[in-house]
Amino acid sequence: MDDLLQTPLYETHLRIGARMVPFAGYSMPVQYPMGVMKEHLHCRAAAGLFDVSHMGQVILSGASWEAVATAFERLVPMDVLGLEDGRQRYGFFTNDTGGIEDDLMFARRGDDLFVVVNAACKAADVARLRAVLEPEVTVTELTDRALIAVQGPSAEAVLAGLDPTAAGMRFMDVRDLTLGGAAVWASRSGYTGEDGFEISVANDEAEGLVETLLALDAVEPIGLGARDSLRLEAGLCLYGHDIDASTTPVEGALNWAIQKVRRAGGDRAGGFPGAEVILAQLSDGASRKRVGLLPEGRAPMREGVALFDAAEDGSQVGQITSGGFGPSVGAPVAMGYVDSDHSAIGTTLWGEVRGKRLPLSVAKLPFVAANFKR
Repeated sequence: MDDLLQTPLYETHLRIGARMVPFAGYSMPVQYPMGVMKEHLHCRAAAGLFDVSHMGQVILSGASWEAVATAFERLVPMDVLGLEDGRQRYGFFTNDTGGIEDDLMFARRGDDLFVVVNAACKAADVARLRAVLEPEVTVTELTDRALIAVQGPSAEAVLAGLDPTAAGMRFMDVRDLTLGGAAVWASRSGYTGEDGFEISVANDEAEGLVETLLALDAVEPIGLGARDSLRLEAGLCLYGHDIDASTTPVEGALNWAIQKVRRAGGDRAGGFPGAEVILAQLSDGASRKRVGLLPEGRAPMREGVALFDAAEDGSQVGQITSGGFGPSVGAPVAMGYVDSDHSAIGTTLWGEVRGKRLPLSVAKLPFVAANFKR
């Protein structure tokens, strides 16, 4: 643990009783005294506060918005140029074989692009950005800012109580707010399936803001354990598990994130790494697909469980990439990849757990309906 990096909120976590674990090179809270199950359910019922300061925050700036957006489109298959000021999109970096090098969020702030990337990938992502974009676009990694998330049905009331502007934000809006005296950049987004906000705040103001938020009755701290079960119920991918450099967006069921303007026949079709592979799969389909999975009974099936098309003998047709107990569902839930021929909702498969095959069915994602404010 001595070699791990610490977020600006490390001492706060210790003070409020967090159990710390290594995660993506950082010492991070996996749970607090409330426990994972209660943290999960509290976030679904009220508001949870997450420290996500381990993630990378990057500003891209250039001579104009058009210059920045056009350059960034060389790395992602998203419509960046058409992004309105004060709006955010989900995206991903792709490689020459169509695989996903990282998934990310990007937001337009005037003529600049604000990009948030995963902690384990941020060094490679920043290097990628600099290699492809500079000197035309200046790449600035923001090491002086923390990142927190407030998620749950009470999130709007919590933030609007500090800055009424928050109440007028829609899903994926980005605004400058003042929360507890701190000037912050806030997006109405998150990774739990609930309404909520992600908040970039200066390191030296992060602890005060978190203390202000935790003093409110609706807000409880939430660790990595509940963050994982929340995103799994919401059908959201965890990079390095459900998607990686060997999985394409089409295989990952992320077609929705690629706008028409970047697809075949669009005004700016292709022009990103792996475009030939990805555009072909968008047209013709892929041989495998990420799906939701519902094991029968109460025992979870976890990452790595092989999936078969028969209770005995038969062929392996897939593998689970994320799995656990869904506290809001009240039953085990999982995601994984299966051959496209076995991806129809309702298809019965068998997962091999400790040498025994147990039934599960392909299910619609998400397991818990999203509560975003459109």
